[in-house]
Amino acid sequence: MAIYFYSTREEPYGCFSNFSSHGFKVDGKWWPTSEHYFQAQKFAGTEHELVILKAQTPKMAAEFGRDRRRPLRSDWEEVKDEIMLQAVLHKFKTHIALKELLLATGDEEIIEDAPGDYYWGIGRDGSGRNQLGITLMQVRSLLRQSDTDK
Repeated sequence: MAIYFYSTREEPYGCFSNFSSHGFKVDGKWWPTSEHYFQAQKFAGTEHELVILKAQTPKMAAEFGRDRRRPLRSDWEEVKDEIMLQAVLHKFKTHIALKELLLATGDEEIIEDAPGDYYWGIGRDGSGRNQLGITLMQVRSLLRQSDTDK
């Protein structure tokens, strides 16, 4: 049976959302959410990165990151999936309870039920790519692997 998530308010899997308040440290900076980190990386090394880091909410971080008046890095389409993988991996390595919840999903398919997103989610009609769900399943596999390597 597949595991669906979208809103941070949904139990128990709302924490799988990039908007969940589970921060982590990368390169000496504390990111309040994986959404903050992901959106900021569109402008890595610029003042826009810091604006997004300081956004009060993940929704504001997303809005800033989607603002095409900001100069998007030229390689974004090539690197965005890897950046999301790193964001999600840091989040789940930092928060042990989240890691345990993700590992407890076994081999179930994880699906972001985002009606407006056909890349990261499945979209309104279910035909979307579900890249965030795929990323979560990759992270689950990596966490399992690191646990067996100990």
